[in-house]
Amino acid sequence: MNQPFSIAPPPLPICDPTTAIAISAKGLHKQYGTLEAVRGIDFAIEQGELFGLIGPDGAGKTTTFHILGGVMEATAGEVIVLGRSPQDARSVTGYLTQQFSLYLDLSINENLQYVAGLRQVPDEVFQQRRNQYLRLMDLDRFGDRLAGQLSGGMKQKLSLCCALIAQPQVLLLDEPTTGVDPVSRREFWDVLAELSADGMTIVVATPYLDEAERCHRVALMYDGQIQQIGTPAELRVSLGLHRLEVRTSQLAATERVLAQASETDGEIADVQVFGDRLDVLVANLQRGEAQLRFLLRQHQLSAPEIELAEPTLENVFVTRLRQQGAAPQFFPFPRSRGGNQTLQSSTSKTQNSVAISAQHLSRVFGNFQAVNKVDIDVHYGEIFGLLGANGAGKTTTIKMLCGLLEASSGKVFLGGETGNLRSADLRRRIGYMSQKFTLYDDLTIVQNLEFYSGVYGVPSKLRREKIDWVLATCGLVGQETMLTGQLPGGWKQRVAFGASVLHEPDILFLDEPTSGVDPVARRQFWKLINDFARNGTAILVTTHYLEEAEQCNRMSFMVAGEIAAEGSPSELKAAQPGQLFEVVVDRPQFASNLLKHHFDPWRISIFADRLHVVLDHPDQEVAGLRSLLTSHHLILHSLRPIPFSLEDAFIGIVKRAQENR
Repeated sequence: MNQPFSIAPPPLPICDPTTAIAISAKGLHKQYGTLEAVRGIDFAIEQGELFGLIGPDGAGKTTTFHILGGVMEATAGEVIVLGRSPQDARSVTGYLTQQFSLYLDLSINENLQYVAGLRQVPDEVFQQRRNQYLRLMDLDRFGDRLAGQLSGGMKQKLSLCCALIAQPQVLLLDEPTTGVDPVSRREFWDVLAELSADGMTIVVATPYLDEAERCHRVALMYDGQIQQIGTPAELRVSLGLHRLEVRTSQLAATERVLAQASETDGEIADVQVFGDRLDVLVANLQRGEAQLRFLLRQHQLSAPEIELAEPTLENVFVTRLRQQGAAPQFFPFPRSRGGNQTLQSSTSKTQNSVAISAQHLSRVFGNFQAVNKVDIDVHYGEIFGLLGANGAGKTTTIKMLCGLLEASSGKVFLGGETGNLRSADLRRRIGYMSQKFTLYDDLTIVQNLEFYSGVYGVPSKLRREKIDWVLATCGLVGQETMLTGQLPGGWKQRVAFGASVLHEPDILFLDEPTSGVDPVARRQFWKLINDFARNGTAILVTTHYLEEAEQCNRMSFMVAGEIAAEGSPSELKAAQPGQLFEVVVDRPQFASNLLKHHFDPWRISIFADRLHVVLDHPDQEVAGLRSLLTSHHLILHSLRPIPFSLEDAFIGIVKRAQENR
């Protein structure tokens, strides 16, 4: 069993001991010329609170962080951090920015030593904290490794160590887990929960709404203003809608019927496709389900399977932004006459035939086996997810599948080709969006799009219409002459996606396409991806965001270069052994540490005021779990089984595979 590791509590707060408020903002404004980025926001954050700030790109989150961190001054309003101005509180404030704040040519130890020197941490204290935090982040074995050689998840953990080395009382984290794999992300948030329980005040911005579920309270921010503040449970209840998971063999036709009804029918509020199911929000549970079934019968569609599920924070977020008129408009892709010409013109390519196939695909770098005997089949019209932790071999596999990297052994079938995967004809039929931005920062947006139109051979007479579509879809009409390097990360990703599909590819590779993209834009991304799939494009996608991976029709989980599981999202969740339980106790962090001492640590995860616990043999283990909690004087408010999420399934599969290696 792993011994839980406790963090020494930070010093007592500077603020008045009679109050529990660590950060307060009243009437906060920030103006850049004529642009008002923050428009009169008010909030108060308690000492030891884990507080989430979520909103779309351009909502004002980063500006708010800059003000709280003392990096810039507000135009108007008052901000108090631990009883002082933000500038005066900088010595007790840690700040992790969106970009990696590391020196890539320095080792882990050297990065920490440099930051400790800047923050004037005494040598003897530094050594104790270095050992403490590296052990907590599971980085203690890699002290001499250069930061530039770390995975994305390890870089973010090191960045957090650097922010913690001065043992701040307030910790500001601006999108700290972008690009971090699900296993590292869960470990990262468990660390934040422990820091919060020991008295540290943490403010975090995240584009991932499943992460916001771990915060004690969440503020929804849009257009420089805070629209709503509450606990995740309060926000879900305030939505006033019910979520139905709808499964049917006629998914596309069902979505069309219900989507049309949502525009005119007051009972159906929202419809979204998720791979092998639809999520439907209804105002009234009984009337909404009855109306749904009536509409499908009326259009002679098969009767669906319907399950009631709890609304998500993403449902709340998207609904609130729609009420503000902020939902982006969907623009259908301007296809050439007859749709996907390459797909239609080839007699060997029909809907549902195999577009991408790998048989016993392997790749070795020196003595390192990066990919080992991988088998994959992706059909035309299908969205296939290739998922795995950082370093699992996903990007290497994609590069071999699309001919960018030669396989050490095995066979690849790509769009009818088995030999020359670099042929000019095949290249014109493939779209590829890499993990890093595929755009040239020193070119304008429109110059990038014109360049890719030329590279992909888009006919001159069609280029303007397709470039205009990208600009409209990205919300960049009128800004096309802006240098691409000036775009925020989320907007760059949107433009890069547009560039990768200008030529109407019949095979599309997307390597983490929505990394750092806000929830509203991410929904639009997936609507476009689904639209291409329904028009016959074969799509292979990687993502670290497991809630969006539910959009895939099928997927494979990779562990250490091998396929550990494959199936639809529903099949993978249903195949999990045991049961996931939600446990609500009076001291969740103490309970988490206790249970991690008696169970495999990965089976326990903290979500604000409750725990998720995976039990393989619930009939035998539930009684023991209850007894363990009560014997340590914990008040058990509730213990109930809940469905596995795809992230729960992923972590369980990965951890079990690692244990069996």
